[in-house]
Amino acid sequence: MKPHQNLHAWKKSFDLVKELYLLTRTFPGDEKFGLTSQIRRAAVSIPVNIAEGAARKSKAEFIQFLHIALGSISELDTLILLSFELEYTSKTDCESIIEKLDIIGKLIFGLIKKLSSDK
Repeated sequence: MKPHQNLHAWKKSFDLVKELYLLTRTFPGDEKFGLTSQIRRAAVSIPVNIAEGAARKSKAEFIQFLHIALGSISELDTLILLSFELEYTSKTDCESIIEKLDIIGKLIFGLIKKLSSDK
């Protein structure tokens, strides 16, 4: 098992990617290269940046990639709210996803704090 796969932030964000891929399958076909693509790319960016950062040599580099993952969380939050406003997602789905994003964000902040104190 790779070290990043032991991180709760990675596990939860990886699960969220799978959930969002399934959800965006229901979006209108004309959104395939628009909102659907942007949601998927932003979602994938979270666990990918956690994994890439964990593979770096220094804690500072890892922290940098964790900050990029946090940026993707903010981007995804906006895209999910937009998909709700456009009536592509239900209020329940929107709230559930945003709650999961908040949890993942807190896990990443905790990891940044731990890595920063270990320097």
